[in-house]
Amino acid sequence: MLITTTIDDGAAVISPRGEIDFDALPGLLAAARELPQSVTQVTWDLRQALFMDIAGLHLLIQQRLACLDTDRTLTVTGLSQQPLRLIRLAQQLFPAGDWGDFLPGGLWATAA
Repeated sequence: MLITTTIDDGAAVISPRGEIDFDALPGLLAAARELPQSVTQVTWDLRQALFMDIAGLHLLIQQRLACLDTDRTLTVTGLSQQPLRLIRLAQQLFPAGDWGDFLPGGLWATAA
């Protein structure tokens, strides 16, 4: 897993490349933890993450909680077909998790 982080003013974009699975999860979470306190906007650009398993769901929920705790805005972009299917399935099976927030048009997602 290759993780690229770019920071411009108070906005950070974290772009993983590869599969989001439990082997990749520690590095992804570390990338978010290492952001400077001056960051107020965190975008996860998942265009190059064509596959994710339940670890991707863990990443999303942990990032939602972390951003809420630190008053950061969270955005998820670039979801490909397989991650979209997984999030839609999670929304159907566990609607209390508000997984639809991560789908295009949701609270923490954009269509890009």
